[in-house]
Amino acid sequence: MEEEHKITRDIYGMPAFVTFTVTDLERTVDWYVNGLDFVDLFRLPGLAHLRRWRYQDILVRVGAAPSKGEWTYSIMADADDLEALAERARAHGGGQVEGPSDTPWNTRDVRVTDPDGYTVVYTARRPEAERDAAFSAMMQREASRQLGI
Repeated sequence: MEEEHKITRDIYGMPAFVTFTVTDLERTVDWYVNGLDFVDLFRLPGLAHLRRWRYQDILVRVGAAPSKGEWTYSIMADADDLEALAERARAHGGGQVEGPSDTPWNTRDVRVTDPDGYTVVYTARRPEAERDAAFSAMMQREASRQLGI
């Protein structure tokens, strides 16, 4: 596992993070910690700070969860870990799990939805041998065009 692809309990300034308002803090923490590889970094009354890899933080607070719209948080993953992650989340139960599945843009994703309806997409670059060569070539041509090459 690469150095930046590990769980850390370091305290550092976060450039961005997501906050999920949930109806049942313990149920939600259980889903992310025991089903999805997050750690329960710290707690305050009515609030939990969850973390997976560096800069993959979720603040969870108790309140009325939103009832409209789709909330999706995308985070980076390793392609080799996605199958085990999906199996673990399915075995844990309590949420929905889709994938792993390949996208037309050369990623492999696992999409999980927690009990309050928030969606987290674990996305990884597909291994080289499994990428769509036509898509990669199109992207290379577009990058060259934009750079005037």
